[in-house]
Amino acid sequence: MIATGETVSHYRVLEKLGGGGMGVVYRARDERLDRNVALKVLPAGMLSDETARSRFRREALTLSQLNHPGIAVVHDFDSDNGVDFLTMEYVEGETLAAKAAAGPLPEPEIISFGTQIAEALEDAHEHQIIHRDLKPANVMVTAKGRVKVLDFGLAKLVKPAEADGETASLAESQPGWVMGPVPYMAPEVLRGQGADARSDLWALGVMLYEMAAGGRPFQGQTTYELSAAILREVPGPRPGNLPPALRTAMERCLENDPGKRYQLAS
Repeated sequence: MIATGETVSHYRVLEKLGGGGMGVVYRARDERLDRNVALKVLPAGMLSDETARSRFRREALTLSQLNHPGIAVVHDFDSDNGVDFLTMEYVEGETLAAKAAAGPLPEPEIISFGTQIAEALEDAHEHQIIHRDLKPANVMVTAKGRVKVLDFGLAKLVKPAEADGETASLAESQPGWVMGPVPYMAPEVLRGQGADARSDLWALGVMLYEMAAGGRPFQGQTTYELSAAILREVPGPRPGNLPPALRTAMERCLENDPGKRYQLAS
């Protein structure tokens, strides 16, 4: 834990914004460029040696190449006195999770937010980057209604030290880990088959459903029950007030078989 007012490299920590299995996020001041940034401090020991740190740096460089209005920019990756951290664009606004918590959203907002998220996914997928951890808490909505998707590709980089609330770590069939929030995790990922662009589109389908219905399409009291529901059940009752095209898009994103989903975010 880093205290308010403490400095990491040339970033002065202003406040804690949140945290989970992939690290703790702070709002910080870049003292060199005189701007606010989001500082994601990785869990201690996550990058145990220089080989792991070099791999992370290479991957972070790839993420920094994403330049799309719907994607929060990765500025830098560095270490200071044993603290490994990423600096990212600081986005002011409200998470989509907070907006959806109050109940179903108006149809124009569902269409606008869903379209903007799909456009962000399209750009990232064209750069061969899969989000892997797409969920409402990772989507910021600004005061002007612009969407910014956070944490693109970071789930690939970080093997979580712990899971927060809705997040589970699942071993892949090959060495490595898949990180993802279970309510938004596609069936093939739960089966250990790995994530691809269509897995992100499944998560988008869950988010469309949640925005429209005020609740998730699959329910369970435990991680096991929720995983079983995703693997074996059809989504809960569809919201009845959706225009046909939006309903069709949502249902196709939620196809259990990835081959039956949209193959491209575009």
